[in-house]
Amino acid sequence: MKDVNILIENGANVKKALELFGDMETYDSTLEVFLNEVPAKLQLIKNYKEIGDMANYAIQVHSLKSDARYFGFETLGEIAYEHEMQSKANNLYYVTEHFDELMNEASRVLNLVKKYFGIGNVQETEYKKPEVTKDKAILVVDDSNIIRNFILKIFKDDFEVIVANDGKEAIDIINDEAQNSKIKAILLDLNMPNVDGFEVLDYFKAHDLLKKYPTSIITGVDDKESIERAYKYQIVDILLKPFNERDVKKILEKTINNNI
Repeated sequence: MKDVNILIENGANVKKALELFGDMETYDSTLEVFLNEVPAKLQLIKNYKEIGDMANYAIQVHSLKSDARYFGFETLGEIAYEHEMQSKANNLYYVTEHFDELMNEASRVLNLVKKYFGIGNVQETEYKKPEVTKDKAILVVDDSNIIRNFILKIFKDDFEVIVANDGKEAIDIINDEAQNSKIKAILLDLNMPNVDGFEVLDYFKAHDLLKKYPTSIITGVDDKESIERAYKYQIVDILLKPFNERDVKKILEKTINNNI
């Protein structure tokens, strides 16, 4: 049996995390996803820093920040948040000067989680779509594997949960007749690489798809300008991260039942 005190005594706010995950079984299973995907995310962060690509660097540290906060790793979350803000300001000097601090804390968290699970090396795994045949589906568009798997766990018994890692994948799915006929609602993130949420909304608006596919926003972007911009589209509602299971169920119900 895993000893949660290993996490708590090393600074993890597990109590806060359980407000999202509900129970330790869900926390543990989702923490495994975090452990498996973070090394690749850290490599991307390093790559973008080395080439001075602050736009994509900001996206990746935003994702790392959100994931860390979900699991109660608040120090890592705060460090990643500062890197997000500074990279958005194109402050490469700050990013360079404080990069080791970010990497060292991320490494500490990974080693802590490994100790908690009692394992050594961790192999990166990819999200796998569930093999479920249902007559209704929801589309979850988010670059975070944590969020996609969390929503999958909530709704897997009621819907086929179709996932997209970014806006381009979402648009491709909507244009795929084999999948789009089952989609009853869309939960869409705003801050994603390649094609972001606003570009998806622009596409939906141009093709008059927001009536056909009721869409709500799930996002960690909470600045007033972005929120006001999102509400200019014919969306149903906005749910800010971090959220809990009850929040997700409530917004999905509202989205599906929405009569735009």
